[in-house]
Amino acid sequence: MNNQAVESEMSSYVGKLLRDHFGKGPSSVYVTLKGSMFSIHLREFLAPMERVLLKQERGSKVEESRDILMEEILPEMKAMIRIQCGVPVQEIFYDWSLENRSGIIIGTVDVQQKDTVYEDYDHRKAIHEEIATISRIAERQPDRIDSFYMNDRTLVIIRSGILVRIEQELIKEGYVEQLKLTKRKLEKGLLHQRDFKQWLGQPIEDIYVDWDFDSDRSYIVFVTTKK
Repeated sequence: MNNQAVESEMSSYVGKLLRDHFGKGPSSVYVTLKGSMFSIHLREFLAPMERVLLKQERGSKVEESRDILMEEILPEMKAMIRIQCGVPVQEIFYDWSLENRSGIIIGTVDVQQKDTVYEDYDHRKAIHEEIATISRIAERQPDRIDSFYMNDRTLVIIRSGILVRIEQELIKEGYVEQLKLTKRKLEKGLLHQRDFKQWLGQPIEDIYVDWDFDSDRSYIVFVTTKK
């Protein structure tokens, strides 16, 4: 299958999988395959019970329950994307924008190349400098920052080497969920405070953040509004 056919197949499968496990699926599932990664942008994804919890300002409970469900279905998602769509998935990461009823799923693909060459784009250096500043405030200067556009609206930023000693110890002690929820709130708050529109050229619709604690990597995803 060509990329467009694979993206369509993945969109259909992921939408059904989420609907089967969450009781309500997203209204739209937009998939992009590019190089060694794929992104899946979900729109209008909020179950009735989650809506009630948000009204009660219990968004952390929604995130916790979603994390439990996602950890349960991720092995199935990886296996079925490989079997049905022919995409050899290595890892999958995700985050939500509950206020916008949206979400992102990004994954790494097993490709026969050791180093990915990222295409350059306007204001890349300035964006990296701003990400480095935010990282220093939240934890420490990343050892490395990479970024690339998945499509004309989705910018993926990968930070490597950002965990500080106290975070590493919390992970060893099993406080992964608490650490992730705390870091998400802190970093997304800092990211929203900065004016990335001046470099991205469009207003930001959503910001997502997730971590691969085992490999000490972080994924930040900006989704801008349509041009």
